[in-house]
Amino acid sequence: MRKLKYQLLVMVMLAIPTAGQTAGPAATTKTSSNATASPTSTVDCGCETAPLPEVLAVLNGVKITKHDLSPDTQARVAKAQEQVVEARQRELDLQINSLLLESEAKRLNISTQKLLENEIIAKAQEPTEAEAQKFYDENKTRISGEFAAVKNDIITYLRDARQRELAGKLAARLRAAANVQILVKDVAPPARPAERERVFATVNNQRITSADIEDSLAPLIFNVQEQAYLLRKRDLDLKINDILLAGEAQKRKVTTRALLESEVDTKVQPITEAQAQTFYNENKARISVEFAQAKEEIIKYLQETEAQRLGLELAKRLQLAAAIQFFINPPPAPVIKIATDNQPMKGSPSAAVTLVEFTDFQCPACGQTQSVLEKLLGEYGDRVRLVVRDFPLNEHAHAFKAAEAAEAARAQNKYWEYAALLFANQAALELGQLKEYASRLGLDRTKFDTALDGGTFADNVRRDQLDGERAGVFSTPTIFVNGRRAGERTYEGLKAAIEAALKAPPAP
Repeated sequence: MRKLKYQLLVMVMLAIPTAGQTAGPAATTKTSSNATASPTSTVDCGCETAPLPEVLAVLNGVKITKHDLSPDTQARVAKAQEQVVEARQRELDLQINSLLLESEAKRLNISTQKLLENEIIAKAQEPTEAEAQKFYDENKTRISGEFAAVKNDIITYLRDARQRELAGKLAARLRAAANVQILVKDVAPPARPAERERVFATVNNQRITSADIEDSLAPLIFNVQEQAYLLRKRDLDLKINDILLAGEAQKRKVTTRALLESEVDTKVQPITEAQAQTFYNENKARISVEFAQAKEEIIKYLQETEAQRLGLELAKRLQLAAAIQFFINPPPAPVIKIATDNQPMKGSPSAAVTLVEFTDFQCPACGQTQSVLEKLLGEYGDRVRLVVRDFPLNEHAHAFKAAEAAEAARAQNKYWEYAALLFANQAALELGQLKEYASRLGLDRTKFDTALDGGTFADNVRRDQLDGERAGVFSTPTIFVNGRRAGERTYEGLKAAIEAALKAPPAP
């Protein structure tokens, strides 16, 4: 099923409640007589790649079973898996509304985006400052900051609320006029490959199958699988370390606390003011106060970090001397189809391996990753290419505009040079500075400024964000190697992923 790429579209597609619930008198969904669609907590998550084994690990001949996992770990795994159950229900509604929007746009002989502009953007009344002030006064106890500081955020919130209301009315109207049949009570995962062809719903005789749902949810399912694995593995590691520490303490005829004091606490060196200053300088972009105010917290953080490092070294030494077997494995990453057309690209278009990086110009880790990627591109030559997609994070105030600026520079064939300047000046990405970098590269400032001030490339950035969300991206940098999300972004980790991709058989 074709993916649609605009934020308002997602708003409309999600406007109808979970399958089978009513969205008001106008939303008359025709459901087959032998099925009523409503979510239930008894539906299988379908998140486990294999049944969880009874024995999760063996330490020096002692079995640690799944029943030994802490109640907290089991509850957190269950909560994560419940996300998938709920997401399947929402995904069916999303795909129904997607087909309805496409059909209505085709009937009117306009694009889906134009339909949304006509029905939502044009009809949504812009909130006034007086309305924002009234909202602030009514919710002042729950809002942090004075009105002047939060006014724009309130206006954005009110605008989004009005657009959501219009989106709901549009979705309900389209459903009421269409022949929508929901054929299942629960949107359950396929128990076997053949069940992927099971039809969950039809929209004007167009089928939505289990495969459509599972393919769309593959990134989310993998994220949940990975989260469950990490939660269980961390619980096992803690149990193993506790057993080993207790055994070592018994061997030395001391308490566990005394062992930790001698091996960790007494070896933590005092953190100097110079070390704290260095840390502050390296992370200044993420620290909102001056060094004098942050110094004590930084020193405490660095001391705790050093204690953790020494504790891990002790645990590693004890583990190396023990016989440990694990019977759980990290889940295999699925292959995600990510569009690479009309994106910044470096390397041969016919390269055997494609790296797709979702990046944020204000993200320090993204800046640090650039040298790793350049090194790999240099080593592999025509066998590897790099494609960049934007994923500015909400917590980075200047990242979205910086991504627009990079696109404006790309329009003048200077993307890579401009991106390098952004990464080199991550603490200086305000509008005037973005324009100054354009001058530094000799760009046509009239064209550049017009594009940046007018938001010419904002939709390009939003498209990348939505594609990233669909691919399961939630942090930056996130790198896919031939469609598989790389577990590590270190040189060694990415190199191993590239080598594996080069040896893998061609995709069918």
